[in-house]
Amino acid sequence: MKCYSFFYICQIVLTKQIVMKKIILLAIIGLSFTVYSQTKKHKPNPKKHKITAVEKKKVVYQVFTRLFGNTNTTNKPWGTIEENGVGKFNDFTDTALREIRDLGVTHIWYTGVPHHALVRDYTAFGISNDDPEVVKGRAGSPYAVKDYYNVNPDLAVNPAKRLEEFEALIERTHKNGLKVIIDIVPNHIARKYEGKNNPEGVRDFGADDNINVEYDRNNNFYYIPGQHFEVPTSDNYKPLNGENHPLIDGKFEEFPAKWTGNGSRLAKPDSNDWYETVKVNYGIRPDGSKDFPELPSDFGHKSCQEHYDFWKDKDVPSSWKKFCDIALYWIAKDVDGFRYDMAEMVPYEFWSYMNSTIKMKNPDAFLMAEVYNPNEYRNYIFKGKMDYLYDKVETYDHLKAVIQGKTVPDGLSDIQYRNADISKHMLHFLDNHDEQRLASPEFAGSAERGKPLMVVSATISSAPTMIYFGQEVGEAGNENGGFGTHSRTSIFDYVGVPNHQRWMNGGKFDGGQLAQSEKDLRDFYKRLLNFTLKSDALMGQFQEIQGINRHETSNYNEKLYSFVRWSDNEKLIVVANFDSDNESHFDLKLPADLIAKWGLHDGVYSVTDQLYGKTTQLKVEHGVGVMTITIGKSESFVFKL
Repeated sequence: MKCYSFFYICQIVLTKQIVMKKIILLAIIGLSFTVYSQTKKHKPNPKKHKITAVEKKKVVYQVFTRLFGNTNTTNKPWGTIEENGVGKFNDFTDTALREIRDLGVTHIWYTGVPHHALVRDYTAFGISNDDPEVVKGRAGSPYAVKDYYNVNPDLAVNPAKRLEEFEALIERTHKNGLKVIIDIVPNHIARKYEGKNNPEGVRDFGADDNINVEYDRNNNFYYIPGQHFEVPTSDNYKPLNGENHPLIDGKFEEFPAKWTGNGSRLAKPDSNDWYETVKVNYGIRPDGSKDFPELPSDFGHKSCQEHYDFWKDKDVPSSWKKFCDIALYWIAKDVDGFRYDMAEMVPYEFWSYMNSTIKMKNPDAFLMAEVYNPNEYRNYIFKGKMDYLYDKVETYDHLKAVIQGKTVPDGLSDIQYRNADISKHMLHFLDNHDEQRLASPEFAGSAERGKPLMVVSATISSAPTMIYFGQEVGEAGNENGGFGTHSRTSIFDYVGVPNHQRWMNGGKFDGGQLAQSEKDLRDFYKRLLNFTLKSDALMGQFQEIQGINRHETSNYNEKLYSFVRWSDNEKLIVVANFDSDNESHFDLKLPADLIAKWGLHDGVYSVTDQLYGKTTQLKVEHGVGVMTITIGKSESFVFKL
């Protein structure tokens, strides 16, 4: 009922006799209350159900937190902080964060924030020293977490105030229009985990374990009863590169020995195992069977609320509760989401339990996971309630093979059609801390050759795009940090990142030291990413036009790839040339079925490239479209009709 109608009725009523007025008014009030009560029963609570704008692309900027702000250029292999430097939370200034946002970014993933094992003396701050024999590198792996309720002391100006400094960074990040993602590593923790900052009532990992058995459902770890842990040995590796250290003595006290993070059941793991970590038990028996309630078969497409309700009265393993508590602790500190390491090594039922709980606290939480088995994608998305999974073994691997001349791009279409039902959940990237740098000789060979891959990766699906800091200025990962070698920016060592440092320009974050080619590359990324943020078509339909052009178009060589994206109010034609040696000139065809879907009549239409503004024409004759295109080496177009 509209307000003016109510008052209009009231005005009529007031002209009547006083008795009749009271009767009618009481009737109206009663009716209004009834309508209001019924409406309230069915109307969503605005506090719980926010009205959101039409969904657009998301862009994640991954930063390796301890490397981002480091201005030291020494890069001595196995160098200390004093020799090679380290970045801090405070290096992410308002200026730096604004520049990241203006690049076309919505979320920033601060990699390596939780306190992990490292080789440095912080005993003055109540932190025990870590044995280098169970630490990879000197700076340590961010995936060997030592205390989930605090942050890496290396990252703080004042280690005693490290958590406060990170909380200030969260606030600063939000103030500058970005959302915060951090890591949760559920499959394994540091060999020497110490929960010295556990909230009241939180028991430490393993505190209540029965260590006399290999497996118990409520044990947090798997044990090798009666055997001591032995440090791995190798002719090819020595802790700290053979440097003398008081804790390097060939021993690490752990009795009984625990299973190693990658699942090794040896008391003396191999040097290639994840020996710095121990595997967490989620109620999976040693024979692989499940020792917990399983989701009903029809739960794949049920809501987070229904998943949450399912688990409320279920008895679940201790480790499930511990990791859920950890996630909620960070959600309460206004972290906006998580990147889950090696999520497929943990049962999807646990993810249903934890992710649905997170969504009850923050429905907009951004939950992305590292999963590499395509046969399990749908389980982790639909049953595990993941928002996004890495599209690594399909789109990423195919693009890498294309640029290395091992295959042609045609298979990209098959990937999109095969995964049509989950395409929006498959996060795209070309660079991250685990992979070879896009610009490295081992991958694309140069940043320029990587550009068409980036255009296709960012526009072929509705899923978020992720880039790794330095990618946008052509970082090639040429440094040998010590434990980490070239082609990947080391995650184990204190190193500087040269191209990125030139963009930082001593803390000005203005690109003042970049070469012109690096400035041009960053401008390319900025144009592309910002376009994806505002495009409706990229959240709409996909159709490849590769097949018809490969078979029917003259001079359309095998290193070209083309497809279209569209929504009700935007139509895009994407063409990429993966050939870094030759330009191409051809008449691109848009098939009749597509022209019909777009509702185009015979005639001439102007189309404009959304990256650099080049304009050309689409001619439609007899219901078929043709565009004459000249495309340069490693060039791409995103034409808008």
